[in-house]
Amino acid sequence: MRSPLLVRHLGRVPYAEGLQLQEQLVAERQAGRIVDVLLLLQHAPVFTMGRNARAENVLLSADALRERGFEIFETGRGGDVTYHGPGQVVAYPILELPAERRDVHRYVRDLEEVMIRACADYGIAAERIAGKTGAWVGTDKVGAIGVRIARWVTSHGFALNVANDLDAFGLIVPCGIQGHGVTSLSRLLGREIDADEVAVRLAGHLAAVMDLEIVAS
Repeated sequence: MRSPLLVRHLGRVPYAEGLQLQEQLVAERQAGRIVDVLLLLQHAPVFTMGRNARAENVLLSADALRERGFEIFETGRGGDVTYHGPGQVVAYPILELPAERRDVHRYVRDLEEVMIRACADYGIAAERIAGKTGAWVGTDKVGAIGVRIARWVTSHGFALNVANDLDAFGLIVPCGIQGHGVTSLSRLLGREIDADEVAVRLAGHLAAVMDLEIVAS
């Protein structure tokens, strides 16, 4: 029998609020008080700095970014700097990895698979690039990953570009990777794709890849 997964669609959530909710859920999951949870949401425009972020990968000063309406946060996830904004589906799985799946690299590959399958639903052939994380279409990244695992409970997760404004990525070196661009489902298809619809598909794919069963809240 598959373990349960509670999926919560939160709409637009300020980054600080999403971070606090994750911390609460991680503590509850570690204590065994809740089942696995998947948070699906969108953030107001924000740049987040991972544990390995380098200052030179942010091309404007913090003050200049705030003047343009962007928040900036340092986070406990892996990776470098990335951007979140409306129209991008952000997924935060709070999962207790079972013994047979306690491999960080495998977990990252699993999250890549979730995004690759979601892209395939729309006829987009996303793939992996050796030595890099995320989901890619050619040399452009369509989905980014940055995770944290504490006592084998996961947090943070992945972000799939669906219908978001991609110009903000020009203010950073996304994920610290030079020579690559970013894209979105809407740009690739030449039409507006509904982010909420994609979020539902991502939940289904995560459940399938992680061998979980979605339950009603």
